[in-house]
Amino acid sequence: VQLQASGGGLVQAGGSLRLSCAASGSIFSGNAIAWYRQAPGKERELVAGITSGGSANYVDSVKGRFTISRDNAKNTVYLQMNSLKPEDTAAYYCNAGFYDSRGSYHSYDYWGQGTLVTVSS
Repeated sequence: VQLQASGGGLVQAGGSLRLSCAASGSIFSGNAIAWYRQAPGKERELVAGITSGGSANYVDSVKGRFTISRDNAKNTVYLQMNSLKPEDTAAYYCNAGFYDSRGSYHSYDYWGQGTLVTVSS
Protein backbone atom coordinates (compact mmCIF):
# COMPACT_ATOMS: atom_id res chain seq x y z
CA VAL A 1 0.00 0.00 0.00
CA GLN A 2 1.53 3.29 -1.06
CA LEU A 3 -0.93 5.67 0.66
CA GLN A 4 -2.79 4.74 3.84
CA ALA A 5 -5.52 7.03 5.15
CA SER A 6 -6.89 6.78 8.68
CA GLY A 7 -8.59 8.78 11.40
CA GLY A 8 -12.17 8.99 10.22
CA GLY A 9 -15.15 8.43 12.47
CA LEU A 10 -18.43 9.74 13.76
CA VAL A 11 -18.47 13.16 15.38
CA GLN A 12 -21.10 15.70 16.32
CA ALA A 13 -21.37 19.01 14.51
CA GLY A 14 -18.81 21.44 15.91
CA GLY A 15 -16.42 18.65 16.78
CA SER A 16 -12.96 17.83 15.48
CA LEU A 17 -11.13 14.98 13.80
CA ARG A 18 -7.59 14.53 12.56
CA LEU A 19 -6.99 12.45 9.47
CA SER A 20 -3.62 10.92 8.69
CA CYS A 21 -2.15 9.84 5.37
CA ALA A 22 0.95 7.68 5.62
CA ALA A 23 2.87 7.33 2.37
CA SER A 24 5.76 5.27 1.15
CA GLY A 25 8.95 7.27 0.90
CA SER A 26 9.07 7.10 -2.89
CA ILE A 27 5.58 8.60 -3.12
CA PHE A 28 5.92 11.16 -0.36
CA SER A 29 9.29 12.64 -1.20
CA GLY A 30 9.15 15.61 -3.56
CA ASN A 31 5.41 15.35 -4.24
CA ALA A 32 2.46 17.39 -3.15
CA ILE A 33 -0.12 15.48 -1.12
CA ALA A 34 -3.80 16.33 -1.21
CA TRP A 35 -7.02 15.32 0.48
CA TYR A 36 -10.13 14.77 -1.57
CA ARG A 37 -13.60 13.90 -0.35
CA GLN A 38 -16.63 12.30 -1.92
CA ALA A 39 -20.09 12.46 -0.44
CA PRO A 40 -22.80 10.00 -1.51
CA GLY A 41 -24.19 10.96 -4.90
CA LYS A 42 -21.62 13.71 -5.42
CA GLU A 43 -18.40 14.05 -7.36
CA ARG A 44 -15.05 13.80 -5.66
CA GLU A 45 -13.72 17.24 -4.72
CA LEU A 46 -10.31 18.54 -3.76
CA VAL A 47 -10.37 19.74 -0.16
CA ALA A 48 -6.79 20.67 0.66
CA GLY A 49 -3.28 20.15 -0.62
CA ILE A 50 0.24 20.76 0.55
CA THR A 51 3.37 21.09 -1.53
CA SER A 52 6.62 19.33 -0.77
CA GLY A 53 7.83 22.65 0.61
CA GLY A 54 4.88 22.97 2.97
CA SER A 55 2.67 25.51 1.19
CA ALA A 56 -0.99 24.74 1.84
CA ASN A 57 -4.10 25.32 -0.26
CA TYR A 58 -7.75 24.89 0.65
CA VAL A 59 -11.14 24.88 -0.98
CA ASP A 60 -13.15 27.87 0.17
CA SER A 61 -15.68 25.79 2.12
CA VAL A 62 -13.05 24.57 4.61
CA LYS A 63 -10.81 27.63 4.94
CA GLY A 64 -10.42 28.61 8.57
CA ARG A 65 -11.66 25.21 9.78
CA PHE A 66 -9.26 22.66 8.26
CA THR A 67 -5.47 22.65 8.46
CA ILE A 68 -3.23 20.45 6.36
CA SER A 69 0.33 19.72 7.46
CA ARG A 70 3.09 17.28 6.68
CA ASP A 71 5.74 15.53 8.75
CA ASN A 72 8.54 14.71 6.35
CA ALA A 73 10.33 12.55 8.92
CA LYS A 74 7.28 10.29 9.16
CA ASN A 75 6.18 10.50 5.50
CA THR A 76 2.77 11.52 6.79
CA VAL A 77 0.30 14.25 5.96
CA TYR A 78 -2.39 15.30 8.41
CA LEU A 79 -5.71 17.02 7.96
CA GLN A 80 -6.93 18.65 11.16
CA MET A 81 -10.64 19.29 10.84
CA ASN A 82 -12.30 21.61 13.34
CA SER A 83 -15.82 23.04 13.57
CA LEU A 84 -17.11 20.15 11.54
CA LYS A 85 -20.45 20.49 9.79
CA PRO A 86 -22.87 17.83 8.55
CA GLU A 87 -21.96 18.82 4.99
CA ASP A 88 -18.39 17.65 5.68
CA THR A 89 -19.70 14.09 5.80
CA ALA A 90 -17.89 12.10 3.12
CA ALA A 91 -15.25 9.52 2.40
CA TYR A 92 -11.89 11.26 2.51
CA TYR A 93 -9.04 10.14 0.27
CA CYS A 94 -5.41 11.17 0.14
CA ASN A 95 -3.55 11.49 -3.12
CA ALA A 96 -0.08 12.33 -4.41
CA GLY A 97 0.37 14.86 -7.18
CA PHE A 98 1.83 18.24 -8.04
CA TYR A 99 0.91 21.89 -8.42
CA ASP A 100 1.54 23.56 -11.77
CA SER A 101 2.87 27.08 -12.26
CA ARG A 102 -0.66 28.50 -12.02
CA GLY A 103 -1.31 26.80 -8.69
CA SER A 104 -3.61 24.10 -10.03
CA TYR A 105 -3.31 20.65 -8.48
CA HIS A 106 -2.83 17.60 -10.68
CA SER A 107 -3.24 14.07 -9.35
CA TYR A 108 -0.96 11.16 -9.94
CA ASP A 109 -2.65 7.80 -9.87
CA TYR A 110 -1.71 7.17 -6.24
CA TRP A 111 -4.69 7.01 -3.92
CA GLY A 112 -5.28 5.92 -0.36
CA GLN A 113 -8.22 3.63 0.39
CA GLY A 114 -10.40 6.32 1.96
CA THR A 115 -11.56 6.97 5.48
CA LEU A 116 -15.16 7.79 6.31
CA VAL A 117 -16.08 10.96 8.18
CA THR A 118 -19.64 11.28 9.45
CA VAL A 119 -20.80 14.49 11.11
CA SER A 120 -24.13 14.32 12.91
CA SER A 121 -26.31 17.37 13.45
